[in-house]
This record gives sequence, structure tokens and C-alpha cells, in this order.
Amino acid sequence: MIRRPALALMALLALAACSDDGSDDPFYDPYSQRTAASIFAEGESQLNSGDPVDAAHTFEELERVHPYSEWSKRAMIMAAYGYYQGGEYDSAVTAAQRYIAFFPSDQDAAYAQYLIGMSFYDQIVDVQRDQGSTLRAIQEFEEVVRRYPNSDYAREARLKIDLARDQMAGKEMTIGRYYLGQNNYIAAINRFKTVLALYQTTSHAPEALYRLVEAYLSLGINSEAQTAAAILGYNFPGSEWYAGAYDLMQGADIAPFEDRESWISKLFRRVTTGDTI
Repeated sequence: MIRRPALALMALLALAACSDDGSDDPFYDPYSQRTAASIFAEGESQLNSGDPVDAAHTFEELERVHPYSEWSKRAMIMAAYGYYQGGEYDSAVTAAQRYIAFFPSDQDAAYAQYLIGMSFYDQIVDVQRDQGSTLRAIQEFEEVVRRYPNSDYAREARLKIDLARDQMAGKEMTIGRYYLGQNNYIAAINRFKTVLALYQTTSHAPEALYRLVEAYLSLGINSEAQTAAAILGYNFPGSEWYAGAYDLMQGADIAPFEDRESWISKLFRRVTTGDTI
């Protein structure tokens, strides 16, 4: 009868000791009493230790606890970086967009926009699959160039745009080749036309012209085949694609000849010289 109160008292004392730091309180906030600098340092440490997503969470806690400090501004962009490094691309995009919304003219805004582009760029898949991420990457990198043309990231964005456009052209070529193999020549021609209209400066342009020679010869439309071959020879004279097109011309007993009224000729004049059609 005497020991029970004593045991109860000891249990209460032990519980109090365990709860001194507040960690057993369901409403306990481990960041609320910490300085912004110490929280930021923790986030940096997590980054350096290879825990970028944990670091992003820590930077977001800093922003929550110290929303009006200069540390909060830095933490916002660091959270975006942490999510990106950890492959949490949706969260990286959201964090970077928030930074731009709050600080559109800040020196790190260009980096935030570039980070959005990279978040989509790193999700680009092979040309056999959907290219939604490729198209979105191009759009976001174009925003870097448009809004921050004098930044270091604009130059990098232009390089990524070229690579992404090459990927988009590759997708069109894959579909065009498929249609060509199915003898669906009109559908194939439309795909190759898209390559020349939208992605003429990519590495796929010579093959697109060669495939047009194939498709038009198969349809018996020799004038368009001759025009495609002539433009291929003029712009890419040393390519394997022109050699192949020339062989096709010889097999059909015709020669490359540019019809200036052909859509192919007009398209190349428009793109290379700026002439109107």
C-alpha cells in the first residue's frame, strides 16, 4: 500500500525528465526556437552528406519559421536545388516557381527558371516514347532566354534548347519512318515536313530530305523528289543521305532539280533567308 504512490511518483518524475525538451509533445516544433542561421547550416550539412531531399525539407522549415528573414530567401532557392538534386522534379519546379513569383528580378531568378527547365530536361526519354517533357523543357529554357538574356544561364539554356529540339525532330523521324515502312506515304511526308518546318537546323534535316525523295518517288511525284534531292545536295553535299538520294535519282533515271514553286524549296528559302512564301 505504501509502494504504489512512490512508484507512481517516480514514474511521473521520469516522464517529466523525458519531456523537458518537449519532444513528447504532439505540438512540439523542433525548429521554432532555433536561429535561421543554424537551420540553414543544417540544410547545407544534409546537402553535403548526400541527403538533398532532407535538405530541401530543412530549408522549407527555415522559410516557415523565419519567413521574413534574408535566410528565408536563400532557403527558398536552396530548397528547389535540393529537390532537383534528389530527383523530386515536381517539388523542384514548385519551389523554383515560388522563388520567381516572390523575387522575379533577383539575381538568382535566372537560376530558378533554369532549374525549372532542367527539371523537365532530365526527364526526357527516348524518342520511342512521349516527348511531353522535351517540349516543356524547351518552353522553360526559352523563358530563361527571353526573361534573362544577359545571364550566364541564357547561354546554357540555348544549348539545351538545341539538344531538346533535336530530340523532338528525332521523334518525328521515328514516326515518319514507321509510316514509310507501312507504305503510308502521305502520313510519312507530313512527318518529314514537320522536321523541316520546325527543326530544320537539327541533325535530322538531311535524312528528312532523303526520306522525302523516297516517299515522292514511291508516289510517282518526281518533281518533288527531284527538288528534295537538289536541296539535299546543295545544303549537305558530302552527307551519306545525299549519296543515297543521288542513287535513287539514277535508279529512276532522273536528276536532282529544284522546282522553285515546290513547298520544299519555299520552306528552305523562308528558313535560311527569311523570304516569305
